[in-house]
Amino acid sequence: MTVLALLPDPVSPLSRESAAAAFSDILDGRASEEAIASFLIGLTERGETSIEIAEAARALRARLIPISAPPGAIDVCGTGGDGHHTLNVSTAVSLVVAAAGVPVAKHGNRAASSKAGAADTLEALGLDMAAAGASAEASLAELGICFLFAANHHPAMARITPIRRRIGRRTIFNLMGPLANPAHVGRQLIGIARPDYVPVYAEALAQLGTEAAFVVSGAEGLDEISGAGPSVVTCVGSAQLPREVSPEDAGLPRHPVTAIHGGDPAYNALALRRLLLGDPGPYRDAVLLNAAAAFVLAGRAAQLAEGVSLAAGSIDSGAANDLLDRWIAFS
Repeated sequence: MTVLALLPDPVSPLSRESAAAAFSDILDGRASEEAIASFLIGLTERGETSIEIAEAARALRARLIPISAPPGAIDVCGTGGDGHHTLNVSTAVSLVVAAAGVPVAKHGNRAASSKAGAADTLEALGLDMAAAGASAEASLAELGICFLFAANHHPAMARITPIRRRIGRRTIFNLMGPLANPAHVGRQLIGIARPDYVPVYAEALAQLGTEAAFVVSGAEGLDEISGAGPSVVTCVGSAQLPREVSPEDAGLPRHPVTAIHGGDPAYNALALRRLLLGDPGPYRDAVLLNAAAAFVLAGRAAQLAEGVSLAAGSIDSGAANDLLDRWIAFS
């Protein structure tokens, strides 16, 4: 009998040992679909602890297909599921930051709840997903950017995906993407769609030994630093930001979230290309704000305003747009 089958419905927090055993059972196929579904629903209804999040991430990390990354590589990734259906901010940020010389191992997937995930939009821009996956390590080394398509690196999730679909609601696995980057990056800007959960998630990152991270959430439940108002921030490790960040802190105006509503992959791809070609407006400002935080995280900027200048230079010089073209050609 598996450890998972012996556990009661998780109404009380699990010990580190029990959580580790339970997620090993789940990912190694030693538990029934019914037991997995009941367990995951129970965790969600009670609220996952930092220990449970960390142990789920450890189990997934132990079973992923890794790549090597250069020193200083970062990831910029949100958990998704915020319901705002915005344009692809973290994808654009990845290009802007990488074009300025900070290696970015972008971990992502196709859309689950939005109309266009990172993979969908990059594919619409002309990036061959299969080729980009096969050349991820090489493109990260040579271009300073890669896309780590989750399905290519997490074979253990194949059995879990249909169970998650059947459950039809958020589970702990919705939090796993940023915690299981196949490049094992030490620095991460992570957006989650639950402001009240930011400290719990940050504590999980600390338990996992993360070198430095900013865990952020817009007050309206946006899984990135919001351009519409204040965002809560918890810092892990060496890099620092204030506990609350607003666009004004970076010298940027506020825009309503509706101003960056996205559409299908073609729509989002066109918006991203126009952004890289210098279009002003709310999308640019959202990207500048989040890229500024990424530069602080990477140690390239001391404060947000300095990071905004670096991000604007990456766009306005044409470097970010050129990087996208070279990435497409490389794949």
